[in-house]
Amino acid sequence: MPAKPDTSDDEAGETPPYHGHRERLRERFYAAGPDALTDYELLEMALFAAIPRRDTKPLAKALIKKFGSFAEVVHAPVARLREVEGVKDASINQIKLLAAAAGRIAKGEIRRNIALSSWNDVIDYCRTGMAFADKEQFRLLFLDKRNRLIADEVQQTGTVDHTPVYPREVIKRALELSATALILVHNHPTTHPMITLDHVQYR
Repeated sequence: MPAKPDTSDDEAGETPPYHGHRERLRERFYAAGPDALTDYELLEMALFAAIPRRDTKPLAKALIKKFGSFAEVVHAPVARLREVEGVKDASINQIKLLAAAAGRIAKGEIRRNIALSSWNDVIDYCRTGMAFADKEQFRLLFLDKRNRLIADEVQQTGTVDHTPVYPREVIKRALELSATALILVHNHPTTHPMITLDHVQYR
């Protein structure tokens, strides 16, 4: 993560252009909802705070063109974001704030559920947190006897194509949490956003 910037990504003394454009975009967002906006328009709005005195549309379009979608921009590695002309610290911090918020919301939604009875729900949750990671992770979802989520923890982080797994540590942690089942999650950055899931039930 980049250091907290002292200023926005605008150049000093630059006069804000397109005075009415941002207001029209905000009005459409609040009147019609986020589904009425394209990926680049949603990203454009997200960058308003980082770039208050320049048109954010060109940068938003450039990011979508490079990474493919709003989700992929938000979860892109910082080093790759910097490859896009015009991306500076304030924009990166804003983008990574979106990623953190998405992960926190997804985790909260899962924990409000009575049980993890649907694989699709688990896959969607895992994709939010790790599908766009640039390194392999071995993640554990600890469940109680009713398949309710007790904890979600990253057990190991490896390289781009390898992560170590220590069964003793996995079992030790499961006993500490009194978990009766585990979901083992492993991503594959080289073929992203591929995720492997395994379920282990024990007594």
